[in-house]
Parts: sequence; structure tokens; C-alpha cells
Amino acid sequence: MTIVPVTSADLDGAEVSWFSALCSDDYQFLGVPDGDLRSSWDHCSNIVKTAEAQGFRNILCPSSYQVGQDTLSFVAGCAPITEKINLLAAVRCGEMQPIMLARTIATLDHMLQGRLTVNIISSDFPGQKEDSDYRYQRSREVVEILKQAWTQDEINYTGEVYDFKGLTTDPVRPYQTGGPLLYFGGYSPSALELCGQHCDVYLMWPEKMDELAGRMKAVNAVAEKYNRTLDYGLRVHMIVRDTEQEAREYADYITSKLDDEYGRMIRERALDSTSLGVSHQAKNRELADKFGYIEPNLWTGVGRARSGCGAALVGSTDQVLSKIEEYQKMGIRAFIFSGYPHIDEAEHFGSRVMPHLKNVSLPEVYGRVPISTPSTPLGTGERR
Repeated sequence: MTIVPVTSADLDGAEVSWFSALCSDDYQFLGVPDGDLRSSWDHCSNIVKTAEAQGFRNILCPSSYQVGQDTLSFVAGCAPITEKINLLAAVRCGEMQPIMLARTIATLDHMLQGRLTVNIISSDFPGQKEDSDYRYQRSREVVEILKQAWTQDEINYTGEVYDFKGLTTDPVRPYQTGGPLLYFGGYSPSALELCGQHCDVYLMWPEKMDELAGRMKAVNAVAEKYNRTLDYGLRVHMIVRDTEQEAREYADYITSKLDDEYGRMIRERALDSTSLGVSHQAKNRELADKFGYIEPNLWTGVGRARSGCGAALVGSTDQVLSKIEEYQKMGIRAFIFSGYPHIDEAEHFGSRVMPHLKNVSLPEVYGRVPISTPSTPLGTGERR
């Protein structure tokens, strides 16, 4: 299996993150709406606070136009109710004028005192269907303008989509030197080019390990053209119990009331439902065994009721830890986990797995912000 270069040399630790279900993606039974778990400020902010209490160092706050809450407003609201956890805000390029976006992100970064990270997304807008190359060109220009705004006194930019001359950036400087870290996911050549040239962490959805290694190798080749190295991340769901049997039984339990037609409707309402990445998640389900497993402990059943990330690690504490260690040996440095329901599963993972992991904050590793000393100890990285 190919081992690829990473920016963060010390691979005995990783940034372990959770997920806040802003887009009405929280269930006890997949595909069965539950009023107590609906997307609301109260519920989703409690997910964030639970994740922080469990020692997670970052949390993905996703974005959807059709359901849920506004991501940047939500992140702003989390600033005064959190102390240690970073907030990974999903930003859809083109939704906001880029210089105004630069100011908004810089303001959030100060509110969070450097605890902001940004997930760059390139997607269609509601009611629109645009060429993939155009969307990635727009995203490229947004990222390049953000970097000018965060590092220069004046913005001068000429592109295919945006054209700005002589615009002052005062006072757009973020709290973090150079601005927040940029996380990015995408499989097309245009996506890999954008990530390799401008972003910091390449995010992947779960696939077989050799396929993940191939994607890492492909984007690393692009980064090398620009004399850059990347870190790599994996977004995957989690079901961890004391035994593998208990974990597999819980996987069956949460899908026991799923109507496949309703699950298809959930998948298709997402704006990314026709993307290349989503098609690969669907292919995983087709190739899985009769129980939904595509390789040991990697279960594709979650994808029956959601678009995007469509598989979960299912197993005992030792099995899940072993899988995470295998991913780290490949060069994966950032993990974004989640589970159903999100608060309960954050606590299951937190009690069983987190004590055995060495957990870091990538903005600190990169030197964007001073290294903090958490008020409560995180994992030691030792297996027990």
C-alpha cells in the first residue's frame, strides 16, 4: 500500500473530529424523522458541546441549501459556548461575494480565537446546473481571493469569474497567520488540481483501503507540481461497542425501519447527489457482501439513507482502533467521525476509543495558532 508524504511529520497523533447534524441528518432509525433530533440550534449546539466534552478537537458543521441551518451563523453562535474544540465550517464557493466572505471568515476566526477551520465546497446552487469545470474555476478564484484578502494590504485579482482592482483589505486579517486551514474533498481532475495547489487537507469518503491510497497518491502528485505537501483526512461514520457482535447488531437495528424508497428520496434531494464522489459511494453498496460490508468492519448500510459519506466502521473497540491505526500508517492525519444518534454515538466513541488516541489540533501543528494546554487531559495514544 502506498505511503504518501504528509505535512505533519509526527504520525503518532491525528486530529479526531465529530459531526454536527445541521442538515437534518440525525436519526435513531435511519430514514425515520425524529422531532427530538431535528436540526435546531438547541440540538446541534448540544452535539458540539458533547463532542468538546469527549475530547474531539474539531467538528464539521455541514451546509445544505434545502434543509437545516445556516452554517456560518451557527459557527458564530458556537464561539461563546465552546473553549477548546475547533469548528470546521463548510463554505459553498460562490454563495457569498468572495471579499465579503473573506471578512466574514476573518471575523469568525477572531470570535473563535483561531479555532476556525474551513471546508471548501464546490457545488451547484438551488435551481441551477453548472458545468463542473466552471464550478471548480469559481471555487479556485474564491480561494485565491480569500488568500489575498488574508495576507495582503490590497486585493488585485483578474479571473474568469471575478475581477477586482485596488481594494483595501483593512481590517480583514484573520486571527490565524495566513488564515484558517482549508479542507477540501473531490475526485475529478479539476478538484484535485484545486486541492493540490491551494488547500491543506484532502478529505475522502470511505472506500477500500487500496482505493483510498490511490486517491492520496493522485492528489499528492498534483501537490508536488506546486512544491507542496498535503495532509489527508477521512470522513466516516462510527459504530463501536464492546464486541463486534454488539456493533453489528446495532447497525442492523438503526436500519430496521428504513424504507428504501424513502432512503432514495433522501439521497436524491442533496445537491451533490450526482457527483463523482457520491457515485463511488453507491458503487461500494453494489460491491458489498449480503450484509453490506465491503471490507472487514467497513459497512455500507448508512449510505442507503443519505447522500455523501455512505459507510461506517463497525466493530469492537480494538477492531476500530486497529482500523484507525491502519489509516494513520497510510498517511491519514485527520478523521471526521459521526454516528446515529450523534450525541449518543459521540459518547460511545468517546468512552471506548478516545482514551487510546493521541489527538491533536491541526491549526496548532501547522503553527497557525499557539499550542494550547487543554484544561482536561486528552488521549495518551496508548492501547489499553
